[in-house]
Amino acid sequence: MVTDEEFVDALPKVELHVHLEGSMRPGTLLQLARRHDLDHLPTDLEALRAYYEFRDFDHFIEVYLAAVQVLRDEEDFRLLARETALGLAGQRVRYAEITFTPWLHVQRGVDPAAVFAGVEAGRLDAEREAGIQVRWITDIPGLPGTDNVTSGERTLELALAHGGEGVIALGLGGPEVGVPRPQFGPVFTAARDAGLHCIPHAGETTGPRTIWDALEFLHAERIGHGTSALDDPALVEHLRRHQIPLEVSPTSNLCTGAVTSYAAHPLPEMIAQGLAVNLNSDDPPMFNTTLRAEYLHALRSLGLSRQQVFETAAAAVEHSFLDEAGKRRLRDEFAAAAVDLGVRAAPAA
Repeated sequence: MVTDEEFVDALPKVELHVHLEGSMRPGTLLQLARRHDLDHLPTDLEALRAYYEFRDFDHFIEVYLAAVQVLRDEEDFRLLARETALGLAGQRVRYAEITFTPWLHVQRGVDPAAVFAGVEAGRLDAEREAGIQVRWITDIPGLPGTDNVTSGERTLELALAHGGEGVIALGLGGPEVGVPRPQFGPVFTAARDAGLHCIPHAGETTGPRTIWDALEFLHAERIGHGTSALDDPALVEHLRRHQIPLEVSPTSNLCTGAVTSYAAHPLPEMIAQGLAVNLNSDDPPMFNTTLRAEYLHALRSLGLSRQQVFETAAAAVEHSFLDEAGKRRLRDEFAAAAVDLGVRAAPAA
């Protein structure tokens, strides 16, 4: 019988909730900080690890905003995009929808053409080198005390002006407390009208009302995190009936204090309640995790069976915005893997 590690390594994978900026490897961050002569960050790996020990979600955002300042030009973004995609490919990820936040960079003076040209070049580099397919979600950086309406409008303008075929969706990240979701309604309506998918974060550090707001005002097709969904039976019924996917990132939730322990994480109950879920890594180096590690935690720390883990991995194909031909290829790969791993193949949606 294969070990847990062998089981996870043999699984084809899809990643739907991972942030480009939050995927920067520690060595890359230090390299770029030195390249641009920045002195606001730790200068060695040991100090950087300590820097990534977060007190709470607000502290995580503070560190995140400081770290992204090392990204200054097209080559920086190309390097980050290529490294991130190749890192996923090395974990048998076949397709990924990666979130990045262009307004964070443009508002501090980075040329938007450089941001988008860099991430697109890195995406194509990785596709040529490893076969992984990547598409982009442009994220609104919802932050308390800022003009969030303007940041949302500018983010959409940037996506439409520079995104090309690589950008498929508009997202919304940042803290939920103090950043009501309804204010973003017009920009998400405009995004949908322009042909983009709508994928906001909601219900991670706030209650289920935030998820309702994302559904009612932001046309959410998937929910980033959604860990508080189980607190509202009516919401559970709505999500189950409409099979609206929740992008679950257990280690991220633990590191930011959204949950207190793996044992307390709601993922097993979400599955028991029939909710559509997929498994993700969010900001892997910052949380000392990988997508591979998340699948191992699902088996070892969350108590999911191999069948449940396999079905969760296969479900991500159906929850993605990959074209139908691509989905068929991945379904075939999952069916072959099921035979090799001794599990039942998940039925196609």
